[in-house]
Order: sequence, then structure tokens, then C-alpha cells
Amino acid sequence: MSPRDTSLSLAIVSLMVHFRWSWVGLIIPDDHKGNKILSDFREEMERKGICIAFVKMIPETWNLYFAKFWENMDETNVIIIYGDTDSLASLMRNIGHRLLTWNVWVMNIEHHVMDTADYFMLDSFHGSLIFKHHYRENFEFTKFIQTVNPNKYPEDIYLPKLWYFFFKCSFSGINCHVLANCQTNASLDILPSHIFDVAMNDESRNIYNGVYAVAHSLHEMTLQQIQMQQFKNDEGMVSFPWQLITFLKDIEVRDKKSLDWRETIDEEYDILNLWNLPKGLGLKVKIGSFSANAPQGQQLSLSEQMIQWPEIFSAVPQSLCTESCRPGFRKVTMEGKAICCYKCTSCADNEISNETDVDQCMKCPESHYANKEKNNCFQKYVSFLAYEDPLGMALAIIALCLCALTVFVIGIFVKHRDTPIVKANNRVLSYILLITLTFCFLCSLNFIGQPNTAACILQQTTFAVAFTVALATVLAKTITVVLAFKVSFPGQIVRWLMISRGPNYIIPICTLIQLLLCGIWMATSPPFIDQDAHSEYGHIIILCNKGSAVAFHSVLGYLCFLALVSYTMAFLSRNLPDTFNESKFLSFSMLVFFCVWVTFLPVYHSTKGKIMVAMEVFSILTSSTALLAFIFGPKCYIILLRPEKNSFSHTRKKTTFQKEEFS
Repeated sequence: MSPRDTSLSLAIVSLMVHFRWSWVGLIIPDDHKGNKILSDFREEMERKGICIAFVKMIPETWNLYFAKFWENMDETNVIIIYGDTDSLASLMRNIGHRLLTWNVWVMNIEHHVMDTADYFMLDSFHGSLIFKHHYRENFEFTKFIQTVNPNKYPEDIYLPKLWYFFFKCSFSGINCHVLANCQTNASLDILPSHIFDVAMNDESRNIYNGVYAVAHSLHEMTLQQIQMQQFKNDEGMVSFPWQLITFLKDIEVRDKKSLDWRETIDEEYDILNLWNLPKGLGLKVKIGSFSANAPQGQQLSLSEQMIQWPEIFSAVPQSLCTESCRPGFRKVTMEGKAICCYKCTSCADNEISNETDVDQCMKCPESHYANKEKNNCFQKYVSFLAYEDPLGMALAIIALCLCALTVFVIGIFVKHRDTPIVKANNRVLSYILLITLTFCFLCSLNFIGQPNTAACILQQTTFAVAFTVALATVLAKTITVVLAFKVSFPGQIVRWLMISRGPNYIIPICTLIQLLLCGIWMATSPPFIDQDAHSEYGHIIILCNKGSAVAFHSVLGYLCFLALVSYTMAFLSRNLPDTFNESKFLSFSMLVFFCVWVTFLPVYHSTKGKIMVAMEVFSILTSSTALLAFIFGPKCYIILLRPEKNSFSHTRKKTTFQKEEFS
């Protein structure tokens, strides 16, 4: 007569999922029915990602198992108890005596609220959740309970005893059937629920349905036999127990359920919450329901605000093997452990998780970056080496100051153009070099500010051409110094070169070669605007991509080649006896220039973003400053601070002395 719990495992697991209880214990009887429900629970929990912390099987010989049974009971806060009243009687008594008030018990039987607990916090089952089969209310039974009394059913031997215990009536006869001193309105439905529960539990309803089915089956069988007896008057009615089976199969009990054990019925459950308030007020409050026929996601219905949890919990209890991984972390399973037992590890760079207990972090798009908590992606800021940045502002100020200094030197040379020191070092080449250095300082400003296609192209071409002219001028000055000394010896070629100013043609020739390299570069793979989304956290850096790396290194290599040739020529002519011989200063300037750009290459390739751009600007300013300082610094010192050395008489005396010493 007992209905099968075809959906109980699904109902209880749905409750676990609702409250995110992923680590639960299970107590079941050690019999065939217990093994069947254990299989159902394992299947449902595995599909929903819930783990069983332990399984306790209730043995038939309880006393032998008592001590070991309670081991590891505190591993989880939620424990499911499944069974019938008989199999769970000893267990429920032991739980009540042990005062296990830190567990939420989820049961399939209606626990009887004891009146021995004066305060609810001392009761082990306060806050328990009970799954009960849903039945329509039996009005006939309710009416019977409200109207039944010993006088109405004098043949009943139990009713006088109930009235004696519950309503303090006294027996007036020896047979204990007649009562005296009773309340006139005494009725069972006015008793507290913990003394006499009017509502039928599952087992009472099973008994009720069984009696109902047998009675109606006997009635139907008797009617059939009476009809058959009309044709067999000479024979008496004979009934056999096995004949009742046919009628039982065709009977529908009060809940419109067939007694055919082969028929599967979708179950509906009421979810009760046990409130064991102070003595005499124990309640089983319906706080929800479960219907297997409802659409997916709507099967479970709960009123959480009505739930009373065990006193130890101030909010909804948690039952987890491992604390949830908060946003910004992901789960990492541990070998040999249940899937609910894991460790939390932080998301990788530029990855986030904005939910709890995620298996994989989500990578932010290239245009976004992960915040420090790694739980959200934010739009990256677009940045570049701007004039407003401290670094960009400092470089721009230095470039302008050096440019102004170069203009100042040009002014000095123009003002003192007729003095020996200016004439001796080739005024034309000096003017060309100073003007070129001015452009070198100014071309560094192309690297500062928001890049565009034109700026990217101008950065490299102006840098390459300006420095080529400067280095070619230095080379021409070096050759001029050598020829100025050689002119003292007979030689038509040397004389022709000096008269025709042949060394000056080096400048356009070298410049044309560089222009050819730049033209090939711009025609094949010119510089373009690029983005760097990785070098600086939270920023997308806009910069100029060099385009062809081969072309860029070829242009830079050509400049270093010119510097090396100029350095070699200047170094070889460093001891020539001339009053204003600048070979030493030329060699120093070329040495610094060469060292700066050779060092630039590894440093440039090891940096990224704005620092890489700033490194190139710094190299341009440093190498240009070296040319200005070593070549024109000593001359300005003599012109401004030692004017007595910048005279023709001093020049002739020193030249005569140097020539005699050299000969």
C-alpha cells in the first residue's frame, strides 16, 4: 500500500541545488530499499555536481554499531535521512539524545515533535526539512475525527482510553467503557499537534488506504457472489483469500491511485519545516512543494522567508567541502578527491571570473584589461608619448633648449666669421653642420605626440637624412683638415681639391645614397601606425611601426658606417701640426656617436611601448649633442673666453713653432 518514492531523489537533490549544498551526508537503512534509494541519489547528485560526504547504513543490530556510527558526522552541515518509521526509530532517539543542533536534517518521514524539549535550541530536529507526499485533504476523515467520541461508538475499546488520558475523564464502570466527568465539547481535533496530530502522515494514510481497499474489495466480491447465488440456490457461498486479489487490482483508493504495483505515478511532495518552539507549540510548517510534472526549472517552489534554521545558523547554512571560489579565482580539482573538493587559484593575467566556483576564467578582449581583483574587464586607455606626459615634456624641453643653443652657436660663428678660428675650420662646412644639427634636434619632436601616418614617415626620413648630412659634413671637415696639411707639399691633385673645394661634394653624394635607401624603404614597407596592448598594464599604446626591419637597420647601419669612416680619418690626422686642428674633437664626437647608436640597438629591442620611443628620442638628442659639444664647444670657448688666442699674430707664432717641431 505504500506509494513508491519515484521522484524523491530528484526532489531532495533539487533542494540541494537551490541552496547550493554540494557536500551532504546520507543515512539510509541497510536493506534492499536503502540500496535502491542510494543508487537513485548517486545518479541525481552526479548529474547536478553534488557530492556525498559519507553514507551511513543503519544496521539491524544497532548496539554493535553504535560508537562507529557517529564518526565523521561533523564533516557536513546537511544530512539526508531516508527510511521508514520502524527502521529509523532508534536513530531518531539517538539524535535527539545527543543534541546534534549543528546539522540540517532532510528527511522523508514526519518526525514527532517531543514535548520534553522546553526550548527549541535544545532540540536536535529544530529547522529540519521534511518531504511528505502530497495528498488531497480527506474531508470524511477530518469530519470523523471532529465528531468521534466514546458515546457514539460504545463498542470501540480504544476511545475511552484516549478520553481518559487526554481529557482526564474517569471510568464509571468496571469494564472501562463508560466515562464520567468529561467535557461536553471534548474532541480530538482540539489537542495540540505534538499530542495528537489530526493530519494523517504517510504511514497512517497507507493503513487507511489499505483498509479502504480491502473493505471495498470484500464488498464487491460479496455482491458478485450474491448475484451468482441466485442461480445456485442449493449451494452456500464459499470465499477464498486469493479471490480478493482480482478485486483489489480494480479498486481506486481515495487519492485516485491504482493499487497495481506495476503502474508508475509521478509524485508530488510538500516540504515541511519543523519549528520546535517552546514546549507545547511544536509545528510542521509547509514552506514549499515539489512537482515532477511541472516544467523544468519550476518543479521546486519555496518560501525561504518562512524557514526556521537550527539556532547555530544566523543565515542560510552552507554545506561545502571547500569554500566557494570567489570572483577572480577558478576551481582546480585535486587528484584523488571528490569533484566538490578543490582548491582555488587566481585567474591568469588578463583573465577574469565574475561568478563563484567557475571552472575556467574568461580572457578579456585585446581592447580591455582585467582589474587587480580579476573580476571585471575595463576598457584600456589609449596612450602615447605625449607632450603632457612628464617624460615627453622633458624630452621636448631638452630638444628645444639644445636647438636654441645651436642657434646661439650659429650666431656666434656668424658674428665672428672673420676671425682665424672660424676661417681655419671652413666656415661653410661649419654653417652646414650647425644648421643640420638644428634639424636633428627638431626632428626628435616628430616622435612626441599622437602618431599619424605622415608623422610615422617623417620620423624616419628626417632623422635619416638630417644625420646623414651631419655625418657627411663631419667627414668633409676631416678630409679638409688632412688636405690643409698636405698642401704644403707639391701635388697637383691636392692643390686642385683644395681650390675646387672637392671635399664638399661628399655631402650630396652621401645624402643621395641615404635618400635612395629611404626611397626603397618607403616604396616596399613604409612605417605605419601600430598598437601595443601588452607592454603597459591597462593601456593601449599608439606608436609607429618601423615597417621593414631590414630597411630600418640598413639606414642605421649606413649612419654608423659614415661615423666609423669619419672617426678613422679624424683619428689618423689627430697629430697634424695645425694651430686649430679639430681632428681630435672630430674623432671624439664620432666615437660618441658610434657608441650611442651601437648601444641603442639592444636597448631598443629590449624595451616596449613609450619607453622604446623615448629611447630613440634620447639617442637622437645624445648623438646630436655630442657633435655640437665636441666640435663647437672648444671653438666657442676660445671665441668667448680666450679671445687673445683667436688672433692672426698668435696663429702665425704657433704655426711656425709647430712646423719647426714637426720637421
